[in-house]
Amino acid sequence: MAKITFYGAARQVTGSCYLIETEHHRLLLECGMRQGEDEDEIEPGAPLLPFDPQTIDAVILSHAHLDHTGLAPLLVRRGYRGPLYMTATTCQLLPIMHKDSAFLLMKDVEWSNKRRQRAGKPPLEPLYTLNDVERELTLCEGLHYGEKREILPGVELCFRDAGHILGSGIVELWFDGRKLVFSGDLGNSHSPLLEDPSLIESADILLMESTYGDRNHRSNEETLREFREALDKAVEDGGNVLIPAFAVGRTQDLLYHLGQMYQEGRLKQNQVFLDSPMGTSVSEVYEKNTRLFNDDNPRFRKMMTHTWEQWLSVLRFTRRTEESMALNRIDSGAIIIAGSGMCTGGRIRHHLKHNLWKRKTHVLIVGYQAFGTLGRKLVDGAKRVRILGEEIAVKATIHTLGGFSAHAGQDQLMAWAKAFHKPRPRLFLVHGEPGSMQVLQKRLSHELHWDAAMPEEGETHEI
Repeated sequence: MAKITFYGAARQVTGSCYLIETEHHRLLLECGMRQGEDEDEIEPGAPLLPFDPQTIDAVILSHAHLDHTGLAPLLVRRGYRGPLYMTATTCQLLPIMHKDSAFLLMKDVEWSNKRRQRAGKPPLEPLYTLNDVERELTLCEGLHYGEKREILPGVELCFRDAGHILGSGIVELWFDGRKLVFSGDLGNSHSPLLEDPSLIESADILLMESTYGDRNHRSNEETLREFREALDKAVEDGGNVLIPAFAVGRTQDLLYHLGQMYQEGRLKQNQVFLDSPMGTSVSEVYEKNTRLFNDDNPRFRKMMTHTWEQWLSVLRFTRRTEESMALNRIDSGAIIIAGSGMCTGGRIRHHLKHNLWKRKTHVLIVGYQAFGTLGRKLVDGAKRVRILGEEIAVKATIHTLGGFSAHAGQDQLMAWAKAFHKPRPRLFLVHGEPGSMQVLQKRLSHELHWDAAMPEEGETHEI
């Protein structure tokens, strides 16, 4: 009898990690990094992998986001030498994501060690280094959507389009005469770039995300109206706009919408900066994969055969640190998009440190903010926050635009789940906070008479 152990994203949103043990094999589905820990006390020595990496036969990654893949280099650092399976496009994105992650981890530890030295504490080591990432990348194997492959004797794998970010996959996995489906992160059907998630009709076991299981997003029209109003208010107040954004997916959606406003003559800011080396590199991957875009805007697809600047000519990419620092000298009229999306790292923290205390600054929160993150504290109305070791007063205007989320809302999750034929698969809800999971669980039971389990972290179930 096979079994599955839920090591991450169990009654929480980040850190996806599920160990599947069949009669003959041990497979790791996802190897994600948790987000929301205290940035001032990074403890890389913590036991983040509660299993022996050398006993794993294969690893499957649904998409490139760090909360699904961010500990894969640590897996390799600790002895894993098997294959890492993902979509072909994720193979293009992963080197960008993980090299940047390694660099930031090393910088974070450098900052922490300076404080620890003053406090008389021993120095820390980073979770992993660029060398670990280079070893990891030699193990990556990409599959195209719809390609079914035997990855181990008696184990077959196929990815379907999840519509969440470029290359995101729904996982179909066959073993021991059974089929397991993992939704990965299902995309918001309002995405201006990507196709809607593929519908799956059959499975024996289903792991389904529930990030927005308790609510729907605002309509696309209402979200875009709020977006334009926030940008216009920043111009009226004479300040800049800061947008924390995930480098993969959210950033490119924002560039699309800003470009649409520019094309229509409705963008009042005269400077848009993508202040993210990772976001810039990812945007270049998007340029090379326009075949995966939907057909909603043929003019955009045609212009994107050139560059993003063709679509949004006031856009500037800032790769070098000196260019990023220079942005703090711009007093008004600029939109600055920077990572990370939950404000847990990256350049956005520096911009927030220099601008949160200004009343004319506007901060646009355009994605999910996990509990404990700096972004969540801003959404929850914190008056003071700690950034890079300093207390900063929050006087800027904080806007929350949930409609830009790259995750499916509650109705979209239900519509996707309804596609499964009866008898419906055994269902486990993952990747959600307890409140949202419980709401979705009740709706599934009430409308579809479908019982859903909500496993705790570390819980094992026979499948």
